[in-house]
Amino acid sequence: MMQLDQALYPWRFRIVIAVLLAMVAGIAWRIVDLHIFDHDFLKAHGDARSVRHIPIPAHRGLITDRNGEPLAVSTPVVTLWGNPKELAAARERWPELAAALGQDARTLAQRLEQNAGREFMYLVRGLTPEQGEVVMAHRFPGVYSLEEFRRFYPAGEVTAHVVGLTDVDDRGREGVEKAFDHWLAGEPGQRQVLKDRRGQLIKDVGVARNAKPGKTLALSIDLRLQYLAHRELRNALTEFNAKAGSLVIVDVKSGEILAMVNQPTYNPNNKRSLEPAAMRNRAMIDVFEPGSTVKPFSIAAALGSGRWKPEDTVDTYPGSLRIGRYTIRDVSRGGVLTLTGILMKSSNVGISKIAFDIGAEPIHAVMQQVGFGQDTGLGFPGERVGNLPNHRNWKQAETATLAYGYGLSVTAVQLAQAYSVLGNGGARVPLSMVRLDAAPGATQVVDPQIARTLLGMLQAVVEEPGGGGARAKVPGYHVGGKSGTARKAAVGSKGYVEKAYRSFFAGVAPIGEPRLAAVVMIDEPGSGGYYGGLVAAPVFGKVMAGALRLMNIAPDNLPPLPEKQQAGALPATGGRG
Repeated sequence: MMQLDQALYPWRFRIVIAVLLAMVAGIAWRIVDLHIFDHDFLKAHGDARSVRHIPIPAHRGLITDRNGEPLAVSTPVVTLWGNPKELAAARERWPELAAALGQDARTLAQRLEQNAGREFMYLVRGLTPEQGEVVMAHRFPGVYSLEEFRRFYPAGEVTAHVVGLTDVDDRGREGVEKAFDHWLAGEPGQRQVLKDRRGQLIKDVGVARNAKPGKTLALSIDLRLQYLAHRELRNALTEFNAKAGSLVIVDVKSGEILAMVNQPTYNPNNKRSLEPAAMRNRAMIDVFEPGSTVKPFSIAAALGSGRWKPEDTVDTYPGSLRIGRYTIRDVSRGGVLTLTGILMKSSNVGISKIAFDIGAEPIHAVMQQVGFGQDTGLGFPGERVGNLPNHRNWKQAETATLAYGYGLSVTAVQLAQAYSVLGNGGARVPLSMVRLDAAPGATQVVDPQIARTLLGMLQAVVEEPGGGGARAKVPGYHVGGKSGTARKAAVGSKGYVEKAYRSFFAGVAPIGEPRLAAVVMIDEPGSGGYYGGLVAAPVFGKVMAGALRLMNIAPDNLPPLPEKQQAGALPATGGRG
């Protein structure tokens, strides 16, 4: 037995020794393999513990007006953030940090204590690079900086409703900034750095991915016209103590919106004082019954039916018309009026009798074709399409109210587009908030001869005595348009608000070769009157006078020169004939 144990013992020992030697050999081979053949493995794991990627912010695209004037630009700013865990080890420097940040020491201490278990919190955002350098020069432990961009709007409140604004993370939140966020926002890049276990920067390895800046966006807005419209609309609200207002100017040939202003407005550069009511782009979001401004389209339906001619007459005496339990009334006592006279006197009775003759369907069709109740295609955030009712069986009251602008709702932009159709020879072009290099394709929706006839009627409304639009005249130019006054519908209940009105004026200029269509809406004028011809027409006249001159559009209503001046102005043609 003793001999058997002695015989087996050496084999056990040799097996253990062999296993140990094999393990040592395996470890040695792995060391050699990692350092010579597979060294990327160690590098990758080391990098995973020390390499970090710092985002490189992308420069947001520039927004300009149609002439290249900047409307929104991005400026570099510095954001300071802290690691509360690291800052907790230096509590004695918290008061110094608060002073450097310009914050209350107690408030900062409370924030740091509340976030003690985290490794990231914002300290302050939007500092200038110089301010950021001053704070970082103190070398506070756990305080780091990030490069970002902040949006600045040179035109401020003048273009606020069109351009909109971005949030603190530079993402579009209102207006064009939101509608074209995919175009304006760039793609952030990445910078690769090495950091130690405490998060301190050891080495800047280099750029891993370059940031791609956003694209420039040229709007259709003309900043000169925008300033002009803003000033005149603001003055009108002050003069008549009105609640709000909107003004839109459209190029009738291209469909480009050249100006769009609203009151009240706001300053997008000061986000601390923003009020939701002031931020609303009323020209696109607020809907209203357009009143008498739609009567030209009812006349267009009458002329298109073949049953009416411009010289035909309607007896509107005694200025009222009873329909069941409703009574339609005119401001004047009426009389026998031509179709032009109905527009000049803005006769509800006259347009109602025409509507009864041709029916509501042709009027509805024309209004739909010029854009009422339709999406404009602008893609503006929150834009509304209004409402154009379509009844299976039209009652007389519904037919009459449609003809003189009640029972439907439109936006100021839709109304401007409708008048641009008349100015463009009855052709409708899509609206655009972006500058176009070429005019888009047009769709003929109103007979060209009817459109030209209506322009003549609208010119009479402004230029003929008793037309109601005399305050919209523009010296040196023939203009045409139609005023309107509508009661304000009650919100949340049926009926209308007592003694609350909206005043309108919509028109085209110059009549000889139309270029511009404009709409003015004044909400609840409180003093000095409320009729559209009194309140809104003067704003149209002043804005259109300035716009025609700024755009170098030739006058078409200059008085002829005296014969002597004409003879003296002729150039001498001496010598050879």
